[in-house]
Amino acid sequence: MSDNNPEIESSTFNTLNHDVTESILSHLPIPSLVRFTLVSKQWRSIITSLPPPPPSSSPPWLFLFGIHNTSSFHNQSFAFDPLSNTWLRLPPSSSSSDHLVGSNRFLFTTAPRFSFSPILKPNWRFTSPVLFPRINPLLSVFTTLSNSSKLILVGGSSRIGGLVDIEERLAVQVYDPVLDSWELCSPLPADFRSGQDHQTLTSALFKRRFYVFDNYSCFISSFCLDSYTWSDVQTLKPPGLSFAFLNSCNGMLVLGGMCGFSFNLWSIEEGSMEFSEIAVMPEDLLFGLVDNEDEEEEDSNKFRSLKCVGSGNLVYVFNDDCHKKFPACVCEIGGGENGKCSWRRVPCLPSPVNKFHKVVSFCSTVSISDVFHPEDAHIGGSIRG
Repeated sequence: MSDNNPEIESSTFNTLNHDVTESILSHLPIPSLVRFTLVSKQWRSIITSLPPPPPSSSPPWLFLFGIHNTSSFHNQSFAFDPLSNTWLRLPPSSSSSDHLVGSNRFLFTTAPRFSFSPILKPNWRFTSPVLFPRINPLLSVFTTLSNSSKLILVGGSSRIGGLVDIEERLAVQVYDPVLDSWELCSPLPADFRSGQDHQTLTSALFKRRFYVFDNYSCFISSFCLDSYTWSDVQTLKPPGLSFAFLNSCNGMLVLGGMCGFSFNLWSIEEGSMEFSEIAVMPEDLLFGLVDNEDEEEEDSNKFRSLKCVGSGNLVYVFNDDCHKKFPACVCEIGGGENGKCSWRRVPCLPSPVNKFHKVVSFCSTVSISDVFHPEDAHIGGSIRG
């Protein structure tokens, strides 16, 4: 069904019963649904009351929050909807903090005060003071066995006199929204202390465990979200790996990273940490993500600015160092012929795009209720890990 002229379709839909109309509308991309709410009061009522789709059937959006180096007035926010293959402009973040992290349909400020806001409709709320304020921590929201939600904060840095406190960098903190309190838990294993920079860490939430992978050492360990204990440290390093990012996609752990001049995806077997290759990015897409004007083509360091985030059945790979262009591509796991992975290019950002000194990027599922009922979104309520 075309979504270009919703007025023409209105009389037809009005003759259908409520259940049939709801079923048809539930299959449309969110940008189309937003436009269709203008057709009639009946449509708006049906659309705004649509139940959230199951995560497995809701392709995750890619979010980009650009932070300007001189004025927050020039900050910009975008979201890519894979169903409509379209970038959308979002309200810019109203937070004055540069220390942003995104997860689970929310933005978080981690310093100087910890706060959070729904992605699509900014409405910032502060938590009680964090025990150790963090810069660039690993962060995720998870559901407890009693079906409540909590927030885990791992690693990051605390600048004291211009130096990084190594011991504090290993800190693990869990936030309980019901009590509005932070709990200090068992720190990251001491093996992770050898990392040169807190930004070498990447993480994934998978089967009630929070996995942490260190690009510097290739160590990996997981934090049990029930017992609050860490697993033994193991090594995860496919041959030739230079850097990688850990994600949870399609019911498995997925590692995406560079091997020489190839960007690969591997499925990771929990427990043994054995890996098997599931996809390789086509060469034309890979070299389309980097600027070849200033560097020799054989210099693999130009790929260092690539990032990788994944959720559901999608893995996004992008270059956040080319802020004006923000070249990106996406891989659908099992979405190709005979269940193979399929790659495609993501369209360019809509102009104009400001120049940012920092970009916060992540992916998350989105429902129509996030657009029309952001007031219902709160930790312990509609966020789900």
